[in-house]
Amino acid sequence: MRRMYEFTCSDGHKTESLVSQETRAVPCKTCALTAQRIISAVRPKLDPISGDFPGATMKWAKGRQKQILHERKYNPEG
Repeated sequence: MRRMYEFTCSDGHKTESLVSQETRAVPCKTCALTAQRIISAVRPKLDPISGDFPGATMKWAKGRQKQILHERKYNPEG
């Protein structure tokens, strides 16, 4: 199975490639040096609706209220 992995070369270029799970090195797309596979940082996304993260929930609620007010302003009938 092919997956998207991030690679970096000795010059510091970071690239992504769709490769098999066994692939550990690929040619750098920028400079053609050998780029080694690295572990990418995970970018978590908090679920604001669950209530588990009060700050995210409050931000979502404020944004939702603004959206509702905006929609009512431009559609007073409905």
